[in-house]
Amino acid sequence: MIQYNRFVLDNGLRVLVHEDHSTPMAVVNLMYDVGSKDENPEQTGFAHLFEHLMFGGSVNIDDYDEPLQRAGGENNAYTTNDITNYYCTMPAENIETAFWLESDRMLSLAFNEKSLEVQRKVVVEEFKEHYINKPYGDIWHKMRELAYKEHPYRWMTIGKELSHVENAKIEDVKNFFFKHYRPTNAILVVAGKVKVEDVKKLAEKWFGDIPAGEKYNRNLPQEPAQQEARLLEIKADVPLDAYIKAWHMEARLNKGYYVADLITEILGGGGSSRLYQSLVKEKQLFSNLDCHHFGTTDTGLLAIEGKLVKGVKMEDVDKAIAEEIEKIKTELVSEAELQKVKNKTESIIAFEDMSVMSRANSLAMYELLGDASLMNTELEKYQAVTVEDIRDYSIKIFDEKNSNTIHYYSKN
Repeated sequence: MIQYNRFVLDNGLRVLVHEDHSTPMAVVNLMYDVGSKDENPEQTGFAHLFEHLMFGGSVNIDDYDEPLQRAGGENNAYTTNDITNYYCTMPAENIETAFWLESDRMLSLAFNEKSLEVQRKVVVEEFKEHYINKPYGDIWHKMRELAYKEHPYRWMTIGKELSHVENAKIEDVKNFFFKHYRPTNAILVVAGKVKVEDVKKLAEKWFGDIPAGEKYNRNLPQEPAQQEARLLEIKADVPLDAYIKAWHMEARLNKGYYVADLITEILGGGGSSRLYQSLVKEKQLFSNLDCHHFGTTDTGLLAIEGKLVKGVKMEDVDKAIAEEIEKIKTELVSEAELQKVKNKTESIIAFEDMSVMSRANSLAMYELLGDASLMNTELEKYQAVTVEDIRDYSIKIFDEKNSNTIHYYSKN
């Protein structure tokens, strides 16, 4: 059971405190309720660009990293389709440094052409390196476009196309910031060797007078139920043929999410999983094979993807995958097999909870989902899944009309 205290400042900033005096360290985690799904379809990549801009200095502090390092701290950040998260860790006695730095960039990020140009170049290089020049780098760009027609998950966090970040104007960037990076759209989690009363004082001192901003109310286009199987064939300069197939699955807080998560473990969770045993080890159709999903807040995708062994035909792979899918739809998995993946999931959750930083991140995420206490009931939701649930949900999502397939051929 993860214990925490929660309070809200007058400007809407939600603050959660998790005391753990077994460590000399403290974590300050600031999560903004904005991800790439909140971007204008003609100006994508902004949430990720901000992850970089936030380290480019604020009005009062030229360099975010230097004072933090002097206080013995480390920091990082990440952006997803759903959220943007900034976190730092430092010796608990120096925690005020983190409050000073985080509040200053929330209040007054330095918007100047030089900072924008520097960070724009970094993001453009990242886009080229990972998504244009890298073999198979475009595979998920293509899959998202294939699977999503309405919902903004149809583009990657890096952005839909390079030109959007290349053409980002300072005015557009400012507008995006003041729409989303406000106290009313943020969650501050402080964890480690801290006391609730001290955190209250620091939160009031450093964040209390920042204008609340307008509450951002999402009104995203919902993805209609898919009514036909979709197939895309690509030829590219890659060493091996690749196969990827994705199905729509339920949103993060629905029961189906937990069932789907266990299905990915049964089918593709490591060396003892069904797909690996059958299609990599026995039939030797794939050199590697994975089954996973993205943990997205809204309706997501469950995917099977892998590289084919040289000389293997795509139609043979299609057939073999279909056979494995048919099995999980028609035959109940054994209680032992289900228990094994539940145990694995439990150990993953327990391992994550060992780290104060991970606990802070989880508290922020569940608060953003609507209720931080959900963190303490996750395991029960997995334990409640039955072998019948696995079969019934497999029948529901592994409907061919709900599928999106990419055959990715090597030109060589």
